[in-house]
Amino acid sequence: MQADPSPEYISGFKKAISGYYSISESAFILLEQFIQFRKFKKDDVLLHSGRQGNDIHFICKGALRSYFIDNAGNTWNKYIYLENDFASTRFSLILKVPTEFMLQAIEDTVTLCLPYLKTKAAVNGNDELKNLYIAYLEQKWIVDNEQREISLLTETATERYLKLLQAHPGIEKRIPLQYIASHLSITPTQLSRIRKELGVI
Repeated sequence: MQADPSPEYISGFKKAISGYYSISESAFILLEQFIQFRKFKKDDVLLHSGRQGNDIHFICKGALRSYFIDNAGNTWNKYIYLENDFASTRFSLILKVPTEFMLQAIEDTVTLCLPYLKTKAAVNGNDELKNLYIAYLEQKWIVDNEQREISLLTETATERYLKLLQAHPGIEKRIPLQYIASHLSITPTQLSRIRKELGVI
């Protein structure tokens, strides 16, 4: 580790991964031995477009966003990551190719960084970590993604916004509204109208 992380952060990391699959202390140590403790200031860029992603970030405190800039110069947010989320450029990690996305801190952020190659080697060599990895992939890449797709097709923008507020109380006070709008696949003007209708403006 680059610095000794707070026991609270390690505890939070343990709790988060146990939500996917419970592992023994000996299996956890296989991960803990190469975790790097990182701090980022607001607006720091963790990964630039055109570079290959090499790390998985567990967010202990703060928020990140992944986004890309199209040929017309428009910025599109792919995802907002908050406490207890794992942030990475998955396509780039797995295929070992440069990413089109940027990864940036929205506010001062603390992460536990897991180097992907070392993490994958530990996973390949331990059945518990392998089961954890599979459980995580199933939940985040299949279940959660499908639920998000269904939400986009069946729920109104207002319903999606209210669901986001319920899942992350206070997010609208932490994250710029244009980022939230993009995360919800709506325009900032639409979000402003929704907030006005809800009586929060």
